[in-house]
Order: sequence, then structure tokens, then C-alpha cells
Amino acid sequence: MDRAEKREFVTQLNSVFKQSGSVVVAHYTGLTVAQMGDLRTRMRDAGGTVKVAKNRLAKIALQGTEAEGMSDLFQGQTLIAYAEDPVTAPKVASEFAKTNDKLVVLGGALGPTVLDAGGVKALAELPSLDELRAKLVGMIQTPATRLAQVTSAPAGQLARVFGAYAKKDEAA
Repeated sequence: MDRAEKREFVTQLNSVFKQSGSVVVAHYTGLTVAQMGDLRTRMRDAGGTVKVAKNRLAKIALQGTEAEGMSDLFQGQTLIAYAEDPVTAPKVASEFAKTNDKLVVLGGALGPTVLDAGGVKALAELPSLDELRAKLVGMIQTPATRLAQVTSAPAGQLARVFGAYAKKDEAA
């Protein structure tokens, strides 16, 4: 990598650190190319990205961002996973780490908050933004459904009463 490429990479990584909902840093020592490809595919399908970054360049890119406090995590063979949704990257990385012990989650950042491995795991257990939206829509729809049932119930009861009287008259 020549200087121009490094400058471009640092600029791109800096914008990633500024714009991402969350960033996860992990060691990937021992992962095969196929396993790394699987991780990248899973992350891409969820709406995130995985990048292998040189530690020195990542530390330079962190300068001037809210996540600057996580620069201590960049030691050894590290990769970063990030997404706009704050839950996506931690969720995919944690799920992959459960099935593959070669990926070791070190920590990450959620805006200005630096997270340790436990914090990333806790964030991964939260529902995603889409799941929260679905729950909210369900909660809003439930009262409307109940209101419709309550307002239609008296009419239904009246119809049943009239039907019972009609059957009674027919029987007599």
C-alpha cells in the first residue's frame, strides 16, 4: 500500500467510525478464508460490513471521532465489523463467535461509549431496529382490533337474541 492508498483508507475508515451505529473489534487469528468469507456474507446479508484493518491505520482513523477511546483494542490481528443499525454488527459477530471459537470479540463502540466484550454481547441480545418497529406496530394495532371487536359485539349479541326469538316463534 503506498501513501495515497493509506490516506484514502484512513479517510474512509474515519467516516465509517463517525457514521456507524456501532463498531465491533475482534481477533480473527486462525480463521480460514472460507470462514472469513462466511462471516462477511452473514454481515453483508444483515446490512453490515467486515474489514480487516492495519492497527496503526485504524488508530489514526479513530482520531477525532466519538469512538476514539477504543483505540486500545487494536492489537494483534484485528478486524472491524460495523453497521448503521447499532445491533446488527454485534449480533452477527456474536452469533458467528458462538459457532467458531477462532473469532474472539474484543469490544467495540456504540457512539461515544466504548464497550468491552460483555457490552458487545449484551448489545447483541437486544432486538434489531426492524424487530422493534414490528413490535410497535403490533402494539398500535392491538387496541384498534379490540375496539372493533367491542363495538361489533353488541350488534352480534342483538342478532343472536333476535335469532333465538325467531326460532322460538317457529317452534311454537
